[in-house]
Amino acid sequence: MEKEQKINRLLNAQPSGVVYLSSWLTENGFSTQLLNRYKNSNWIYSIGMGAWMRVGDSPTYQGALFALQRQANLNIHLGGKTALSLLGKAHYLELVTKQITLFGGSKERLPAWFLKYDWGIRVNYFSSSFLPPEMGLQSLEQGALSLLVSTPARALMECLYLAPQKQELVECYEIMEGLNNLRPKQVQELLVACTSIKVKRLFLYMAEKAGHAWFKYINFENIDLGKGKRSLVKDGVYIAKYLTTVPKALENYE
Repeated sequence: MEKEQKINRLLNAQPSGVVYLSSWLTENGFSTQLLNRYKNSNWIYSIGMGAWMRVGDSPTYQGALFALQRQANLNIHLGGKTALSLLGKAHYLELVTKQITLFGGSKERLPAWFLKYDWGIRVNYFSSSFLPPEMGLQSLEQGALSLLVSTPARALMECLYLAPQKQELVECYEIMEGLNNLRPKQVQELLVACTSIKVKRLFLYMAEKAGHAWFKYINFENIDLGKGKRSLVKDGVYIAKYLTTVPKALENYE
């Protein structure tokens, strides 16, 4: 009876749509045997190995992400254009196209139950180490849930990380144009910590081209921009200051 009251309190303490991880439930005193008993009693049901839901409740991708962040303590977060869309910084709303972009640390993987479940949207997941996994994140309210998402500066760097193969550079620049109120200190920290030469060169090139006031406060001395020329496209325009060849459409964009 005491256990039943405890799991009732535990389940009712979380907002609707939240997934319950077996690992987290075990940490809170509920064995696999006990969870199967609750399943047979029609209190909870499984949406995949290691993931449970309250009977009468349906999972959402936000509730699943909340579980990964708050129960499993992973750095997997909404990033790139999805974060920019949610923060009102993207010209084109990615969520309208029924897909989301998630980023996580280089050793972090989405669990099988997350990958196999049909969320009604396409999930694009990228694990990388070009930025520290915990840097440049902020909390964003999504209904009753508070989720970690990339800040605008980090989100744009994530877009540049995917460019030009999975993200158009001209669109990245259009986003950069709208980022006129970034905090120089936060941008500096991200650029210093970033290990992708491509991302740093493109970010600085775009910031300078956009003429943002915060750009003049960036200290180049602490930012490793690497050596040697980089070409992102064939038949592009060479930008000598950043040793990078960019698309003509980007350099000529006004």
